[in-house]
Amino acid sequence: MMTQLTDIRVCATELYFLPVRTRVPLKFGHETLTSVTCARVCMVVRRADGREAEGWGETPLSVQWVWPGSLPYVDRHDALLRFCAVLAAAWTDFAETGHALEIGHAFIESELPRLLDQFNATRSAGAKMPWLAALVCCSAFDLALHDAYGLVNEVPTYQTYREPWLRRDLSHFLQPAADQASGIFAGRRPADFLRPTRREKLLAWHLVGGLDAIDSTELRGDEPNDGHPVLLSDWIRRDGLRALKVKLRGNDSAWDYMRLVRVGKMALDHDVLWLTADFNCTVSDPAYVVEILDRLRDEEPRIFAILLYVEQPFPYELAEHPIKVHAVSARRPLFLDESAHDWRQVRRGRELGWTGVALKTCKTLTGALLSACWAKAHGLSLMVQDLTNPMLAQIPHLLLAAHLDTLMGVETNCMQFYPEASRPEAQVHPGIYQRRHGQVDLSSIRGPGFGYRLSEIRRSLPPPVTRCGRTPIS
Repeated sequence: MMTQLTDIRVCATELYFLPVRTRVPLKFGHETLTSVTCARVCMVVRRADGREAEGWGETPLSVQWVWPGSLPYVDRHDALLRFCAVLAAAWTDFAETGHALEIGHAFIESELPRLLDQFNATRSAGAKMPWLAALVCCSAFDLALHDAYGLVNEVPTYQTYREPWLRRDLSHFLQPAADQASGIFAGRRPADFLRPTRREKLLAWHLVGGLDAIDSTELRGDEPNDGHPVLLSDWIRRDGLRALKVKLRGNDSAWDYMRLVRVGKMALDHDVLWLTADFNCTVSDPAYVVEILDRLRDEEPRIFAILLYVEQPFPYELAEHPIKVHAVSARRPLFLDESAHDWRQVRRGRELGWTGVALKTCKTLTGALLSACWAKAHGLSLMVQDLTNPMLAQIPHLLLAAHLDTLMGVETNCMQFYPEASRPEAQVHPGIYQRRHGQVDLSSIRGPGFGYRLSEIRRSLPPPVTRCGRTPIS
């Protein structure tokens, strides 16, 4: 395919690590998160006519979510940081040209598996980095690429997922399911599955973590006194919440049921409209979830009525755990999350009975967009879920949800777990780092690329941990 003026290639990267501590702990499965390192990437791209621009991307490297297991936390954390440095060099050397979606897809399909295999080759069997962790490390670079593409072409990035910007149609990236017409992606581009205009306000889902205090009986005495709520009822009142995501254990049915009931009763008392249940990937038998749902339906029908969907009860890897889940999805919509690495996993999930996909920008925007297109073409519902995205990471996270017809709003919880981390960004974008009337407000996001308005954000960065290619242009 001939080069066109708007095509780009990567010519330099800088990688930064920004540590953040939580104000309260966040439980992931069998582990608890109390701090996170955010990978921030500056990527310089050059257009076919020589014009250059810097794009930025950021992702929290949430070790407990991307790499669960018995390997010590420090070893997993160190491996993620080192793999990010490997990716910085690889992206700078990557010679692919074209649209950001084309370059991102080529890197994820060809380079990322090779780099992960090389990285794991010298690691013991119990210490090999999983694919999800590799995707999360890659996502900061992929986000920077999409931002840079819009900036160098002086247009909002989401306006470029159509012709004439993107010449290849979706048949280059996707294959339909066996029960669909072979040509459903021919001539279609991501814009055909996105909203024609983004929503400026989104209903915000609040995360009720497994360690969060629902009422005063659950206070431990070590809660922060920082002006932000602690009790769920206070969060609901202050932020006007209308939707609650309830983290469950997945291995203690009595606790899970009572947790749903207690949160559900508080939701009904405070006019909350919707609940969802997240079983944290620890369930091995659909009967576990079915029993809880049926009991809730029979004993607490009002709570069951506002349970909008169920999120990822079962283990991450569908190839290793091909569990048929029709009994669950017959009762409530069932959404892939951790398993939805890419559109191929979404296709396999549909075969097994899943009915929706929870997208995350932390698994690359390229992958999220392609998974969204595949899902929409095959009648699956969509949500956009959070990895507790602070600082810059919050902006593309919310933009993805604003451009999709999600089942209901967007999960956003950085204001719960590290509200002070985003103070410089919140000075420019107050509506996306706080929830008011149960919503987030994206109206401050404007301009080319992702509309970060970086020149207005007064954040001092540490020295880069690695710099590849020539010095960025700023």
